[in-house]
Amino acid sequence: MLGELARRMKLPREVVALGVVSFLSDISSDMIMPFLPAFVATLSGGGALALGLIEGLADMLSSLLKLVSGAWADRITRYRPFVFAGYTLSLASKPFVALAGSVGDVVLVRCLDRTGKGVRTSPRDAMLAAAVEEGQRGSAFGFHRAMDHAGAVLGPLLALLLLLWFTDDLRTMFWLSAIPGLLAIVFLFVAVKEQPRSAAPAKRWTLRRPDGALLRLIGPLALFTLGNASDLFLLLFASQLLDSLYWMPILWLGLHVMRMLSSLLGGRWTDRHGPVRVIVTGWLWYAGIYALMAFADTPLLVIPLVLLYGVSHGLSEAAEKAWVAGMAPADQAGTWFGWFHLTVGLFTLPASLLFGALWDAHGSRTAFLTGAALGLAAVALLLACTPRRRDRLRA
Repeated sequence: MLGELARRMKLPREVVALGVVSFLSDISSDMIMPFLPAFVATLSGGGALALGLIEGLADMLSSLLKLVSGAWADRITRYRPFVFAGYTLSLASKPFVALAGSVGDVVLVRCLDRTGKGVRTSPRDAMLAAAVEEGQRGSAFGFHRAMDHAGAVLGPLLALLLLLWFTDDLRTMFWLSAIPGLLAIVFLFVAVKEQPRSAAPAKRWTLRRPDGALLRLIGPLALFTLGNASDLFLLLFASQLLDSLYWMPILWLGLHVMRMLSSLLGGRWTDRHGPVRVIVTGWLWYAGIYALMAFADTPLLVIPLVLLYGVSHGLSEAAEKAWVAGMAPADQAGTWFGWFHLTVGLFTLPASLLFGALWDAHGSRTAFLTGAALGLAAVALLLACTPRRRDRLRA
């Protein structure tokens, strides 16, 4: 069955298998995440500040580990052990959410889950890049991101059905979320293999600093990420114009559906037109949507804009990773992906803080226009850092 799916997708079996693993793992995680704020609020000391502390610490730890694990995988010339260990750690954290009795317990559980994500992400991306030819990188990363978003759609829906028809207890539902995670581990163990690499293991572990070529990528990426605030701000803006709260989960699911579909399209365009051109298209789309959001004042405008916003990430995510894979030396792919993920992780929190501060001080219009301006500036810097026209369009 997996082989048939791989033939239809025209992708290697390893790429499809990793996509299925990510799909199952995301179902498991997103059965919990939409309900975590409400669950934390029931605990002693819970609230908005506690939730921010939990997610901030967990994401910071994950970002640092993505760099360390990528460099370490390059050192031993093996990626699969890190991928397997990362998914296993995340699975192991799921039951402990159900057992959490305090905010401190949730902090430990989320840090364990994000440790797993940090350990697996860069080696997994390097493994995907190694499994395909140069002309398939965009399609491979696009398929993988689409499977991620498909899990993010199905997970909350499955959790909602369980809460409506099986149990109204969040802790029971958290226990049940471990089932798709366990299936992901089994599938990874059985279906995902790794071709041995010819490079010999390094004699000692080293963490290479970014060189000029890598800085040409992560510099514009850092600027773009600084203007790319949390998706929750879009929902907050929409909630101020829509009468019913029922629109919020609908918009959230619709956003991920758009990302899923556009990820497949963005991957194919990357292989056809080159990653830089597709990154520019995705970032310009983002800037345009943010600029329009600044002046949207009716539900008829906000609803389609929130959904269309998902297209920007669908286009750019696969292209960004394909560009990293194309530029990275063969023996440093894990390290380059580590720097890529670390850059995104470090600038995500300041982006949301900046957006929120501008919103509180000057209103949502200023916040959205600032985000749009930073997106345009990132495009200009990206093109300036890719000096030759042929590289700029086809890199």
